[in-house]
Amino acid sequence: MAVGLLGCKVGMTQVYDAVGSEIPVTIVKAGPCPVLQVRSAAQDGYEAVQVGFAPKPRRLCSQSEVGHISGLFASLVGSSVLGEGDGSFRFIREFRTEAEATKSVVGDVLTVASLADVKHVDITGISKGCGFAGVMKRHNFSGVCASHGVKKVHRSGGSTGQSTDPGKVFKGTKMPGRYGGKQATVRRQKVVAADVERNLLLVCGAVPGFSGGYVTIRPTNCY
Repeated sequence: MAVGLLGCKVGMTQVYDAVGSEIPVTIVKAGPCPVLQVRSAAQDGYEAVQVGFAPKPRRLCSQSEVGHISGLFASLVGSSVLGEGDGSFRFIREFRTEAEATKSVVGDVLTVASLADVKHVDITGISKGCGFAGVMKRHNFSGVCASHGVKKVHRSGGSTGQSTDPGKVFKGTKMPGRYGGKQATVRRQKVVAADVERNLLLVCGAVPGFSGGYVTIRPTNCY
């Protein structure tokens, strides 16, 4: 079973199926993702596989970043996966696994081919930041009516508190504030196509974040 992949969002387009129906898709560049570390319950307390994506030149790496992968897979240095020099990766994440399902070893390279037989995936990314937004945009409030006597409060949130009892505004009350720029996951997105040669994955629908943003791709656990 596929562990998962790291990638970046390329953009949206449309494709057509066999009967000519239009399918809106998001193109994701997924992998190649070399395995940097394999965690075990005996040593780390849990089972996981750590992978990296997007080579980072050594001049931009800290000593700890270089030391983390130094000597782990020297054969990849200078290849199309790591690039020139002994650097690191810009995007590193772990995928939790089960003991009997962990077959990866340090130095393995995960590609789109590992998701060739997967029909649906869960994709996690950072949503687009919208800055400081009002309640109508942030929480989908309907706003105040525009009838006679209503002045300059059409997009306000209305009253937020109570009277003397309890005499305060409760935590979690929906108000204006920072909107977006948070981790978001879309569940059970259909895999439309996988281009193994170009490391591209086409999924039906939208993916969180802006074009070029990093995403995490996992086989779905939602059925």
